[in-house]
Amino acid sequence: MGNVATFLTFAGGGAEAVEFYCSLFKNSKVHAIHKHPGGALLHASFEIDGHRFMAMDGGDPFKFAEGFSIFANVETQDEIDGLWNALTADGGEPGQCGWLKDRWGVSWQIIPSVLGQLMSGPDRERAGRVMQAMLKMNKLIVADLENA
Repeated sequence: MGNVATFLTFAGGGAEAVEFYCSLFKNSKVHAIHKHPGGALLHASFEIDGHRFMAMDGGDPFKFAEGFSIFANVETQDEIDGLWNALTADGGEPGQCGWLKDRWGVSWQIIPSVLGQLMSGPDRERAGRVMQAMLKMNKLIVADLENA
């Protein structure tokens, strides 16, 4: 059976995105970046925390849609804050419920692992309160979710 990787086609700036993403996550690395003579990304292969990606620049016809997102499961509020701030900087956009778009238009979900525990626990009333609290948030706040 072959390997499976996520392939990202950027309108432009793909090489910068690849390097930026790998700088944000432990256990991440760029395997290869090949550019056209004009600077556009011809091909890149990289890993984000062990997940394999490939990328290229495809020009203006290529836009990312919200139906695709990269899910980052994190443990602490500091991790949420760091990723959120970095990914929304320089033209990124916050979204609701832990979602955001980075400056290249890629959608991300920055989700604390405790959310799954709170939502699937035996106390269904609390799970409902957690859901209602989350629906009012952009960046997720762990303490507010735990206190719901």
